[in-house]
Order: sequence, then C-alpha cells, then structure tokens
Amino acid sequence: MRILQIVPSISLIYGGPSQMVLGLAPALAKEGVEVTVITTDSNGDIGQKPLDVPLGYPIRQDGYEIIYFRCAPFRRYKFSLDLLWWLKRHAHKFDLAHIHALFSPVSSAAATICRQENLSYILRPLGTLDPADLRKKKQLKNLYAAILERRNLAGASAIHFTSDQEAKVSARFGVSTPDLVIPLAVIPSLGDGVRVRGQLGIPKDVPLVLFMSRIDPKKGLNLLIPALEKLLASGNNFHFVLAGTNPQDPDYEQKIKSQIQNSPLRSHTTITGFVTGELKASLLQAADLFVLPSYYENFGIAVAEAMVAGKPVVISDQVHICNQIRESQSGWVCATDTQALTESLQAALQNPQERQRRGLNAQKYALQHYSWDAIAKSTIAAYNQIIATQGMNLSHAEAHTSTSLSKQRRRE
Repeated sequence: MRILQIVPSISLIYGGPSQMVLGLAPALAKEGVEVTVITTDSNGDIGQKPLDVPLGYPIRQDGYEIIYFRCAPFRRYKFSLDLLWWLKRHAHKFDLAHIHALFSPVSSAAATICRQENLSYILRPLGTLDPADLRKKKQLKNLYAAILERRNLAGASAIHFTSDQEAKVSARFGVSTPDLVIPLAVIPSLGDGVRVRGQLGIPKDVPLVLFMSRIDPKKGLNLLIPALEKLLASGNNFHFVLAGTNPQDPDYEQKIKSQIQNSPLRSHTTITGFVTGELKASLLQAADLFVLPSYYENFGIAVAEAMVAGKPVVISDQVHICNQIRESQSGWVCATDTQALTESLQAALQNPQERQRRGLNAQKYALQHYSWDAIAKSTIAAYNQIIATQGMNLSHAEAHTSTSLSKQRRRE
C-alpha cells in the first residue's frame, strides 16, 4: 500500500494539527505502509525564515519519506506551485492520498489534482468545518466553498474527523461524503518537573495551573484570566503558567500579556512563550492541572498530551473530546462561561486527592485510546476499505464499458 500524505506545513509553529502528520507517518510505516509526505518549507506567515530543509527531493526518516517544496507564491497561505506540479506527475504511483487541511489553497488544489488523476483521497478539515470557525470571514469562506471546497468534499472518499462531536457539528455544504472518525495520538514524553519548578521559582507545594496552546481568541483566555483573578481574590493559592505564542496574530498575544501584567495575577504567573521538547515535557510533568476553555476545538491535542502525562484537565464543553473526559473521569468539563470555569478550577484546586485520581484516569485512558499503534491500525483499516471500494468501482466501470462496447458492436 502506497499512501501520500499532503499537508501545507509541518512546522512546530503551526501547532499540533500540522504536527500530527509527523506522528502518523512513522506509525503507518511501522505497520508496513509505504508513506510519502509532501509539504512546504513554510515556517510562519510574517518575518520568520522558511524551514532550513532540502527542497524537491525525498528525505528518508523514521521509515517513511518526506519531500519539502518551496513555499511560493503567496507565503501567507502556505502555497507551492512546485508541490502541485510534483503531485500532477506522481499521483499515479499512489493508492490513496490523505489531505490535511481545508480552506488552504495548496490542499484545495491538491484535491482537484487527485480527482483529475483518479487518485482517491481523504480530507481532514482540522476543525475548519465547525460552524464557529466558519463564522470567521464568513462571506469569503462561503465563496471559497462554492468555488472549490464543496466539490472537493463531494469528491473525497471520506472526511476524517478526530471526534464524534466534530463530525456531528461540522457543516457539509450539502455534501454527503462518508465520515471517518479517528482521533489523534500522542507520544508519552519524559521531563523533569521538579527541575523546571526550580528554574521558574515555583514552590513544590503550590499547585501549578498550565495553559499550553496557541494564544488565540478561540482558546478562551478571556474567560480564563478573569476566572483565575476570582480564584486569587478568594484566597486560592496557585501559580499560572501561560505557554504558547501566536506568530499569525502577535497583537492579540501582546494584548493577553499586557492584561496579565496589569492584573493581580502578575506575581502569580509565568509566561514562557512557545515551548517544545524537554521544556514542554517538563512543564507537563510539573503541572498539577491543565486548562483549555476553548470556544471550539475539534480535538484538542494539547489536552491529550496533558492526559498522557497523567494530568487532570479542566476544559470547556466545546472541546470535542469533552464526552470522553466526562466518561473516563479524567478531569472537569464546564460551559464557556467565566463563573462555570471558576467553579471547576476551584473544585480541582481544593481537592488534591481528586486531582490525583482523575490524573491517573486521564493517563490510563490516553494510553489506551490515543497511542499511535492503535491509531495506525484504525487508519490502515480505513485505507484498505477505501482502496477496496475504489477497486470494485473500477471493475464495475470496466464491466459497464465492456458491455456497452459489445452492444455497440452487435448494433453495427
């Protein structure tokens, strides 16, 4: 089985949804699938240098190959003519394409090329079909969908959602393409929580509340900051760590930082900026509680990372794995409301034994359901089914053509 993974960028700067491909590809390769990833060297929209990678030829890593293409023109949209020309020439070599992103010009064009070259494809929307996300730039997105994305959705073999809730709420623009629900996965990582607490000056007996995600309006920081201020005013002792950045909207990031600097939270908060590697793992180990009160979140890879580290989570009911959190008792789920968030955080902070119990539940659930081995097997089963269906359809088409030719000959 030869599978092509297409993603606009895999830079760390774009977060978990893009990085997911770097977890899926080696997991598939481990199961014997031949995987090629094609992507661009995009590494941010404004001012950042492109990824320092070889361009235009395959690089072998972790059992699969990856090809980077120069992001040009339209850097802001992670576009690459070179990638599309390569796809046009090589599509016939693959059994299936897995395209990650909608409303992204390079992904939209890639889906069109796949149809032209009779290569079946799966689309993963990355939350862009959520009604809340579609309300942003609504007129432009409706026009984009009418011109390109509706046809791409209709031509897909399946739409890959990462949770049942994402599939349930997602818009389809009148298209009835089959759903494929497969969650994302995370890899357990080791970190030194004690050391990082010491580096940040956080006493070991002070609960550490961690927000680790993109600093974006949809993440609910406008709820979280007032909630933490209320907790502080009512005598709760904690230290808040804000870990993240937003190179696509630096003004909003600065607004949040200024809000904290001008708040009583200032002396109880550490702002780390973007974290990765050992520091990220160490912060997860150091945390007593992970919080993400998003207004919408198709999966919430950061939540799964906290869970696999054994941390209880406080999330909104708009993070689409909220039902799994409730059922497994892995944390607290609240409405997108400051008071509800305050109450959930207070319940967690005032009961360390319950935090520990829910943290253990979280880790157990994540290791069982969000491992790459389990995700790879589910994904391969879906690939096989689509490829088999494609083969049957081709056989029927060939039989129909043969019958039509025979009838024509008899008439002649």
